[in-house]
Amino acid sequence: MTTFPTLDPELAAAVTMLPEVDFGDIPAARSTFDALVGALVSELSYDGVDVRALAAPGLDGDPEVPIEFFTPHAVEGPLPVLVWIHGGGFAIGTAESSNSFCVDVARELGFAVANVEYRLAPETPFPGPLNDCYAALTYIHTHADELGLDASRIALGGQSAGGGLAAGTALKARDEGVVPVAFQHLEIPELDDRLTTVSMTDFVDSPMWHRPNAILSWRYYLGESYSGPDDPDVSIYAAPARATDLAGLPPTYLCTMELDPLRDEGIDYALRLLHAGVSVELHSFPGTFHGSALVAGAEVSIRGHAEALAALRRGLRKRVPTS
Repeated sequence: MTTFPTLDPELAAAVTMLPEVDFGDIPAARSTFDALVGALVSELSYDGVDVRALAAPGLDGDPEVPIEFFTPHAVEGPLPVLVWIHGGGFAIGTAESSNSFCVDVARELGFAVANVEYRLAPETPFPGPLNDCYAALTYIHTHADELGLDASRIALGGQSAGGGLAAGTALKARDEGVVPVAFQHLEIPELDDRLTTVSMTDFVDSPMWHRPNAILSWRYYLGESYSGPDDPDVSIYAAPARATDLAGLPPTYLCTMELDPLRDEGIDYALRLLHAGVSVELHSFPGTFHGSALVAGAEVSIRGHAEALAALRRGLRKRVPTS
């Protein structure tokens, strides 16, 4: 592996202990990732939080979409809600991988969280995963009253591929005009199948995520008909970086990691949102890599987690009507 001189020392000490996730072997990659997540969530405390299972009807005859629904104890509603989408390169991972973050949002912010279990590629390529996320969003909006939610304070968020799915779902919600999304929260998002940025070109063997995995990730997600980065038929809902009109999207928090192939496409998307008149908070964390937040005790990871919660608190705060 390449040596990265700017890698945070706390993270450098942990890199050799992180597993290799190879998208050339999806069953093995899923097993490796699930084992890592299982170890991390096995000791998770749910004190102060209720969790129950919901199911959103699938779009156009698709299967039901499972949702893990987190709510805080002893907080009066109606509650703001974050519809959260887990990462995993569109092909691995489960909603359970985000349980720790969902518990923190519910317990520390007093918000509800709808954690979406979307179908994975390559078995289910686009538009299946995106449709699952949109189905979950519309279900939460439609059932807001019975779930004790504030339908005017719904955020969409996700990490990595989940960040890309959240961005695509926000674009679809804008275009459909049914669900008013109040805020989008995009952590290290995977947004661009064209793979031409400097960071994507340079980081061919970076920790946890690198260009070879990214190439396979997009091929799995976009399916057998995908002809490559020059394919003119790729939907903006699949690869939001291809969208030419970003006006009308909700206020956004977006973070990237310095040594992540996805860094530049995230920064470029944030700048283009700003140019379109969208309010954006952009953080690029130094010395970090894709998935370095798994090293939760590192100072930069602690800071990133605190800033993510603070951004959500600001993004979903109750608006005071102006006279």
